[in-house]
Amino acid sequence: MSIEEIKKTLDAKMDQSIASLKNNLTKIRTGRANPALLDTVHVDYYGSMVPLSQVANLSLIDARTISVQPWEKNMAPKIEKAIRDSDLGLNPSSMGELIRVPMPAMTEERRRELTKVVRGEGEGAKVAVRNLRRDANEAVKKLVKEKLASEDDQKRCEADVQKTTDKHIAEIDRLVASKEQDIMAV
Repeated sequence: MSIEEIKKTLDAKMDQSIASLKNNLTKIRTGRANPALLDTVHVDYYGSMVPLSQVANLSLIDARTISVQPWEKNMAPKIEKAIRDSDLGLNPSSMGELIRVPMPAMTEERRRELTKVVRGEGEGAKVAVRNLRRDANEAVKKLVKEKLASEDDQKRCEADVQKTTDKHIAEIDRLVASKEQDIMAV
């Protein structure tokens, strides 16, 4: 593996860490309703547990209410029970075939708990990025040891790896700050 390949791989893997963080942050609820909150809910569909999005249409009615439209009428009670039993603290209500899931107003204490969760997710992403930096630097040291790259190449590459790491850590900080702002907004 060459130094350029190491850098490309590093950048791609760090981008994956950021994408994973973004995905995890969408599942943390803010004051606004978001259908992605229900991604973790699984429903019993003829004996197998499937994600809610595979048995119903999810959409927003307004800023604080998610509507769940089951594709089969007999699924409504099962979907309602699955949402109620999830650890999201949501209380759905049936209106014929449509299930409305109102977002309860968050207390100040709950908002603070969620910001801690967001910071934890951000810290996990930073650790992943730093581990990738370490792996890249070790790969370059191995190339130098095998005499496939010079020590000057190693120094330049380590500087580039650090720049890439700093860029991704700044992006993580920006995402975490943005999510915290969303959560704390009343």
